[in-house]
Amino acid sequence: MPPEEEHRVQAHLDRLLAERGMTLSELASRVGVTVVNLSVLKNDRAKAIRFSTLTAICRELRCQPGDLLSVRDD
Repeated sequence: MPPEEEHRVQAHLDRLLAERGMTLSELASRVGVTVVNLSVLKNDRAKAIRFSTLTAICRELRCQPGDLLSVRDD
């Protein structure tokens, strides 16, 4: 089996939170996930995200998935 390729997906959670004047803790409470799990996403260490979590984040931040995630050109 070939080795797993390192992903190049980058999260823009910091920017979106700052633009909306919201803390990571506040978002975690509104979305129903732990601050630790959102921190993993924010720091680009996540390997996956559930569509239900992505939907909830986008709902609370009033954004689209493409506003939250992009692919780096390495």
